[in-house]
Amino acid sequence: MTNITAMLTALGDPMRQSILDRLSHGPLPVGQLADALPISRPAVSQHLRVLKDVGLVLDRQEGTRRLYQADPEGLALLRAHLDGVWARALQAFGDRLAPEEEDH
Repeated sequence: MTNITAMLTALGDPMRQSILDRLSHGPLPVGQLADALPISRPAVSQHLRVLKDVGLVLDRQEGTRRLYQADPEGLALLRAHLDGVWARALQAFGDRLAPEEEDH
């Protein structure tokens, strides 16, 4: 599985999407994430592990707690991929319209 495929697969889970969205606002510890979500702290930790393994989340030790944050490099890779998909879709749409425009 490519890194982008793994990222997209990980984001197929709505809870992981929610966690990544919360982390896009800044670093948070597991406890704060769990307090804001309808799942347990161990479940949040498992989701964070998946997001970290695919390169969408970073963590660092700060004192006695671990802070998690969105990984800008991973998000940049994902965005570049999605920008490419979007560009190809627009090109295909334009190519499809071109013959109709020639008929008029």
